[in-house]
Amino acid sequence: MASVPATTPRPRAAGPTQGGRAVEHRARRRPAAGSVGAYLLLAVVTVLLLFPVYWMLTISLKIPREINRVPSLWPQTVTLDNYRELLGERGFLTNLRNSTIVAGSVTLVSLFISSLAAYSLVRFRYRFRGLVGRLILFGYLMPTSLLFIPLSIIVARLNLGNSLQGLIVVYLTFSMPLSTWLLTGYFRGVPAELEEQAMVDGATRMGALLRIVLPLSLPGLVAVGIFTFTAAWNELLLALIFITSEDLRTVPLALQYLITGDVYRWGPIMAGAVLSSLPVVILYFAAQRVMVQGATAGSVKG
Repeated sequence: MASVPATTPRPRAAGPTQGGRAVEHRARRRPAAGSVGAYLLLAVVTVLLLFPVYWMLTISLKIPREINRVPSLWPQTVTLDNYRELLGERGFLTNLRNSTIVAGSVTLVSLFISSLAAYSLVRFRYRFRGLVGRLILFGYLMPTSLLFIPLSIIVARLNLGNSLQGLIVVYLTFSMPLSTWLLTGYFRGVPAELEEQAMVDGATRMGALLRIVLPLSLPGLVAVGIFTFTAAWNELLLALIFITSEDLRTVPLALQYLITGDVYRWGPIMAGAVLSSLPVVILYFAAQRVMVQGATAGSVKG
């Protein structure tokens, strides 16, 4: 009688060995350690960035005796006298109004003209188009110190000296080239086929710009608008040259005149710095999401 061969046992599914568990445990620990290091680095960078703001705020709440002695991280006597002096005696609200008028007007006019200029550079084909684009960029790269005399002559002949209107015209000379250069990259990212389809449906070229290009480029418009507003709000050198009346001073100019000789009135200066930074901070927080999206899009679409 033939013998029945023994049945070969099937191999069992290989389970996780002790060595495999150790490797998996180490693999899990590495991302955790990397995350802790990243958070620590982020915390250090955050402290370094926010400490000057904190120091500015604490100085604005100190009395002069505390400011001039050994520095402390927190005011022992909290006071609002610096803000009262700035707003009540020195008319800082007028300076805030002047800066708002100048920066807001420069932003609106610059966005309007720069949108038309950037659209023509992207969509139209004409002679010397590339040269015009380079000249616009060259106008932005021109040092401001070289433009004092020609700008003074232009402003004087336009009878706009010592006026907010003249300051707006001067600020447009450096805001429009930058805005045009940035918006060119955003408009290039909008497919021309969308405009052609809109014009087939009856839209004009201006209608395609207003209904297609500008809405699709909204993040870029917001980003460029915030950059333009911030630059006009913080500008000091040109305002120091073209504004002589006390009631027409902008915020940086008013803070500059708080320094008399070698005497620095740190309390009112820091109070003015806090108040002048609030509009820009509010503007950035209001458009934070659109701002980041617009800045990132412009970096890859140009």
